[in-house]
Amino acid sequence: MIVLGIETTCDETAAAVVERTDGDEGVRGRILSNVVLSQIREHAEFGGVVPEIAARAHVEALDRIIEKAMAEAKAAEAKSLGTKISFSDLDGIAAAAGPGLIGGVIVGLTTAKAIALAHNKPLIAVNHLEAHALTARLTDSVGFPYCLFLASGGHTQILAVRGVGDYIRLGGTVDDAIGEAFDKTAKLLGLGYPGGPLVEREAERGDPQRFALPRPMSGRRDADFSLSGLKTALRIEAEKIAPLSDHDVADLCASFQQAVVDVVKDRLRAGLRMFRLRVDTPNALVCAGGVAANQAIRKALQRVAFEVGTELVAPPPALCTDNGAMIAWAGAERLALGLTDPLSVAPRARWPLEQVTKAAGEKVAG
Repeated sequence: MIVLGIETTCDETAAAVVERTDGDEGVRGRILSNVVLSQIREHAEFGGVVPEIAARAHVEALDRIIEKAMAEAKAAEAKSLGTKISFSDLDGIAAAAGPGLIGGVIVGLTTAKAIALAHNKPLIAVNHLEAHALTARLTDSVGFPYCLFLASGGHTQILAVRGVGDYIRLGGTVDDAIGEAFDKTAKLLGLGYPGGPLVEREAERGDPQRFALPRPMSGRRDADFSLSGLKTALRIEAEKIAPLSDHDVADLCASFQQAVVDVVKDRLRAGLRMFRLRVDTPNALVCAGGVAANQAIRKALQRVAFEVGTELVAPPPALCTDNGAMIAWAGAERLALGLTDPLSVAPRARWPLEQVTKAAGEKVAG
């Protein structure tokens, strides 16, 4: 089946066409097109995403992004001929219906409804977090169940993924998300926006041992995170030595990143213990979300996966950040189970994964 996916939950306007096939070797996915337009330039001067600006930018760009995604997508059997896929060739229209900035969610979901209505196609309202959770099945055909570390600017969670629409939250942040903490650290140190890549770059040339920063929640039996205290500790250290030299900034970034890495390893070990107790042995440790692009954190995940005797599945960085392919794939996974939505489905600013529906009688399977 072939599905168009639309993503507008934050500051990326994205559309993609993805193909899903079932065979003797299991589920396979193929990205036919994946077009992403970032709004970083529009929000950089504000040091973060401005919801009203994001929504207007989605309105202005989405039609042409969808047109480009459709133009680039070619059916496998017609690829050599260069035949373009039309809306009539699609099996469904998927759009992120939340969670996210409500203005942007409305833009994407309304557009998907219009396309579905005009071409008489099923609509799939996708949970943005579920799309992240299922991306590893698109890229690596991972079988259920697996443990997911989801870390982005707005979310930090450890989840047991037992099937499409079947998730157990093992742990999460009680305050700041990891990506949010990176962005706020960058802003504090005058590095700019988005902060994650900038902090990582500075950390590469800094001394991670110079500042003794805390490792919040380490050693606890639960798998929850807390980043607010770490962020405050960093600010206090910076204020002690202000004005900051370039060397100071690099050392602060390195110390902060090392603290986050240590926390991630500790919290994941706790989460994987809970996974084995509550579910079973995981088929993989999967990372998703923009923070998964951080190479120091990826190395930490590899070490934890090795310790517990499983593999780390890390989709390419371009598929860890928000994109249309993950929405299209989640839509295809749900459509394969007969999970579609009426045109009356509402956008949601908040939509916990625990509230995502699954097919009646669905079994955990690869």
